[in-house]
Amino acid sequence: MKINLLIICVFLSVIIYAGIDELHGIVGLTKRDGGTGCICHNFFWSDSVNVWIEGPDSVYRNDTVSYKLFMSGGPAVTGGFNVATYFGVLDSVDTLTRISFGELTHTSPNQFVSDTVFWSFSYTAPDSLLNDTLYSVGNSTNGDSIPTDLDQWNFGENFIVNVIDKPVNVERMNLVPEEYILYQNYPNPFNPTTNLKFRMADFGFVSIKVFDLLGREVATLVNEERSAGEYEVEFNATGQASGIYLYKLETSNFTATRKMLLLK
Repeated sequence: MKINLLIICVFLSVIIYAGIDELHGIVGLTKRDGGTGCICHNFFWSDSVNVWIEGPDSVYRNDTVSYKLFMSGGPAVTGGFNVATYFGVLDSVDTLTRISFGELTHTSPNQFVSDTVFWSFSYTAPDSLLNDTLYSVGNSTNGDSIPTDLDQWNFGENFIVNVIDKPVNVERMNLVPEEYILYQNYPNPFNPTTNLKFRMADFGFVSIKVFDLLGREVATLVNEERSAGEYEVEFNATGQASGIYLYKLETSNFTATRKMLLLK
């Protein structure tokens, strides 16, 4: 039965790849829809493929915000993806993606750059205060347009979006920050500079350092005492190789790390 199913799946996928639909992306593959994944390429997900979403984890209700889906690993020639959610509304922001049955997918396989590929999209929060989830799956292919087990795929970690209410009649600029936050860098991807924003909840020593994926320190951006408040520093990656970098904020009682992508 398993062999017959594989033959049927590959046969149908070859037909689709021949010009009907799969080159333009398919949906219904995420864990939200039962977790089938890209079984027409390979029956089993692969740890060699990493899929993740970056963007705000808190969104005001009815607001529209931007996200990016990243994928690395696998054959890393071309890639495709599927993103789904329960309550919010997904939408395309460029010609690289499209909406099908309320879910997001690619319009055509996208080329990897330095072992990484990404797509941008928007999310509009519902009118209710709740926790929503962004589900994702990505497929890394060898670029021959034939769906076989030479291609590899994996699910992304579920990305929780907290839909919150907008503050009413609050002079936010006069408030002392109540928590430490390390924001996502902007722009991301970047070349060669990007801005890193962070929030200090109290006076204290703070360090922000940049590392490559091998754990080697690339730069120290902040290494001093700061008062409570929000700050922004610039990272200049001139002379660094394209790829994924990590930036880490450390204080006496808070640590946070985020990823960023340098594309040259």
